[in-house]
Amino acid sequence: MDPLYELLLPHINESAPSAASGQRTLSRTSNAQATTYLNRLSSLSLSDLTSTEPASLSQNTQSHTRNLQALSKRSHKVIISSSSHLEKLKDLLPQFNEKAGHLKEELPGLEGAASEFAKKYDRSADNEVLDRRKRAMLLSRNVDRVSDVLELPTLLSSTVATAQAASTASASSTTTSYASALDLHAHIKRLTGLYPNSELIAGISRQAEAEINDLTTILITTLQSPGLKLAAAMRTVGWLRRVAPELADDGASSAKPAAVSTRSFDVTVSHKPSDGALGSLFLICRLHALHTMLDALEPLRDLADQESTQRGLKQPIKQSSQQASFGTQSERFVKRYIEIFREQSFNIVSMYKSVFPHEMPGAAGDGSKESKTEGEALLPLPAPVSSFVLHLVEMLKTTLKLYVPNITDKSARESLLTQVLYCAGSLGRLGADFGMMIALLEEEMAESSDDVTPGEEPEWAQVMKKHRVQASRLEVLARGVGSGSRKASSTPLSPGAAAAVG
Repeated sequence: MDPLYELLLPHINESAPSAASGQRTLSRTSNAQATTYLNRLSSLSLSDLTSTEPASLSQNTQSHTRNLQALSKRSHKVIISSSSHLEKLKDLLPQFNEKAGHLKEELPGLEGAASEFAKKYDRSADNEVLDRRKRAMLLSRNVDRVSDVLELPTLLSSTVATAQAASTASASSTTTSYASALDLHAHIKRLTGLYPNSELIAGISRQAEAEINDLTTILITTLQSPGLKLAAAMRTVGWLRRVAPELADDGASSAKPAAVSTRSFDVTVSHKPSDGALGSLFLICRLHALHTMLDALEPLRDLADQESTQRGLKQPIKQSSQQASFGTQSERFVKRYIEIFREQSFNIVSMYKSVFPHEMPGAAGDGSKESKTEGEALLPLPAPVSSFVLHLVEMLKTTLKLYVPNITDKSARESLLTQVLYCAGSLGRLGADFGMMIALLEEEMAESSDDVTPGEEPEWAQVMKKHRVQASRLEVLARGVGSGSRKASSTPLSPGAAAAVG
C-alpha cells in the first residue's frame, strides 16, 4: 500500500494545496492512519468503491462536522480564553525571565538576613529579646492569676465597706466581714513576703494598708458610739487586736533588765500581760462618747451660765419670786449632768474592767525590799484607768464648783450632793470612791464666798451624815429582805422597801 499512497499523494496535494505545508509535516501516526484506510480500500470491490464508499465518506464527514459544531458550541469560551492566554504568553515570558533574574540577585541578601535572624535569636546563649518574650508569654499564660492579684485591693475595699455598713446590723454579718478583710490582708502580707522585690505587690500592699487603716477607723468609731454594750465592746477590742496589732504591743521585749543587786541574784523583771495602747484608746473613745452626751446639755448649760454671770455681777434680786427661782436652771443642769456622769462613768469603768481585767491597778508593792532599785521602781507604769478616773472626778468637781454656788436653795444643794455621794458609791464598788471630794469642793467654794457662818457645821458633813443614815437603813432593809427570802420566800415587800432596795 505504500506505493499506492505515494502514487496518490500528488493528487491529494493538488486537491488541497492549502494544506500542502501541513501534509509535509504529517507524523507517523497520520501515515499509519492513511495506510490503514488504503488497506481498507484495497479490500473493497469495485462496486463498493463506486456506490457504498462515497456515501460512507459523506456520512463520516457530516458526523465529524456535527461533532466539531457541538464542540465549538460547548467549549468556545475555553478556546477563546486559551487563545487570549496564548497571545499574552509571549509578553509574560520576558517578564517571568526578568523577575527570575531579580530573585536570583536577592537570594544572597535573603540568606544573610536569615543567618542574622538565626544568630540573633539563638537559644544557646543569653538573649535579652528572648527573655522579654518569655516573660510576655509567661504573663499571657498567668493573666488570670495576675488579674486576681490586682483585684485584691478592690475586694478588700468592698469588704471594708460591707463591714462599715454591717456595723449597725447583726453581729454575725459584721464578724464575717471583719474575718474576710483580715484573711485578705493576711494573704497580701504573705504575697509581700514571697515577692519582696515586686513593685506590683508593693503597690497592692500599700493599698491594702490604707484599707486596713480605714477598717481600724471604723472600729475606733464603733468604740465612740454612745450606746456601746459590753459584748460589742469586747468584740470590737478583739478585732482591734487583730487588725492593728501595733496598738496591742506593750514593748515588753524591749525592756531592759534591772541592775544586779548584791543581796539578790534575781536580775529579771516580771511583766504582767498588757494590751499596750488599747486600754488608753478604749478610755479615750468612751470619754469622747461621754463628752458627746454631755454636749447635748448645752442649752441647760447656757441658762446656768447666765445665772453664774448674774451671780458674778452681784446684781440685787428684789422680788422674792425671783430669789426663789434663782439657781433653778443651774440645779436642772447639774442634776442632769450628775445623772449622765453617774451612768456613763460606771459603765466605762466596769466595761474597762471586763474587757481589760489584767490592766486594772493592783495593790502597791512592798517598798522595803532591798532588791528593788531606783530604776526598777520606775518601770511599772500605772494603769490608764487610774488617771482616767481622776480626770472624770476633776471634770465633775469643776462643773460642781462652777454651778453649785448658783443654787440658793439648801435642800436642792443637799439633794445634788447626795446624788454625788451615790455616784461616788457606785464607782466605789469598782475601787474608785471619791466621796471626800465634796469636802474639798465645799472648802474651795467657802474660800471664794463671803456667806460663811463661823462655827457652823459644814454642809458636806451634814450631807454625809444623812447619806450614811440612809445607806444604813437601806443595808438593814436589804439584809432583812435577803433573810426573809431565805426563810419565807412568800413574804411580799412593800413598794417603798422594794424601791429603796432597787
